[in-house]
Amino acid sequence: MMVVTTYLLTTGWYEEFLKIIPDGKLFSLRAVFEAIPGILQNLPITLLLTAGGAVFGILLAMVFAIVKINRVKVLYPIQAFFVSFLRGTPLLVQLMLTYFGIPLLLKAINQKYGTSFNINEIPASVFAIVAFAFNEAAYASETIRAAILSVDPGEIEAARSLGMTNKQVYMRVIIPNAAVVATPSLINSLIGLTKGTSLAFSAGVVEIFAKAQAIAGADYRYFERFISVSLIYWAVNILIEQLGRWIEKMMDIKQPDKFESLQQAEGEGI
Repeated sequence: MMVVTTYLLTTGWYEEFLKIIPDGKLFSLRAVFEAIPGILQNLPITLLLTAGGAVFGILLAMVFAIVKINRVKVLYPIQAFFVSFLRGTPLLVQLMLTYFGIPLLLKAINQKYGTSFNINEIPASVFAIVAFAFNEAAYASETIRAAILSVDPGEIEAARSLGMTNKQVYMRVIIPNAAVVATPSLINSLIGLTKGTSLAFSAGVVEIFAKAQAIAGADYRYFERFISVSLIYWAVNILIEQLGRWIEKMMDIKQPDKFESLQQAEGEGI
């Protein structure tokens, strides 16, 4: 994003473009586009929060889903408590609990075990990613659980009859089939997570929303700057949506041509 911003500012064409856009006292359309290059400088932070929360969230969601399906002793009540709490409390509250709770936990560990964790060296983005990951896991776990349960039991039994272990059954049969079912819902969750990263400014993370507020504080053009950042969010989520459609297309299982010809022949009564 730094390359894109530098290109916009150094080539000169963007400044010429801004001169064409009308300016006004009550509302300035030019101010909307003036802020975009500055806001784009912090887009990598937003993408980092999104990617980190999504990756760790999906991994944790798979654990939650498997624990719930198999009703694992001891772990199942813990999973049920976490999912209920995370789904029943606002993301902003969870972010604050993570931001203030992790340092307290590390201090307690230092005092009890004599460790030397330096809390001040931990970036605020780490706290935000942890909060986003747990929140994402709470919702995605139900999506993944439903997708796993939708897999044809006949395929699972066939895999086990071939001598596959439980791990092989999950890796070769259940997860590939469940991924096809779960992908559309997970893409929607990813879009929601991207928009949710705007709350990270509450934990001191300067992502694109916080950057828009900082720029607006200089000239009090808050409405225009919020339009600027909304356009960026919109563009990013459109790209995520297109990526999701491409993934769905790649995962789509196509029937062989011979099978389609046979079905067509049967339909024509041949």
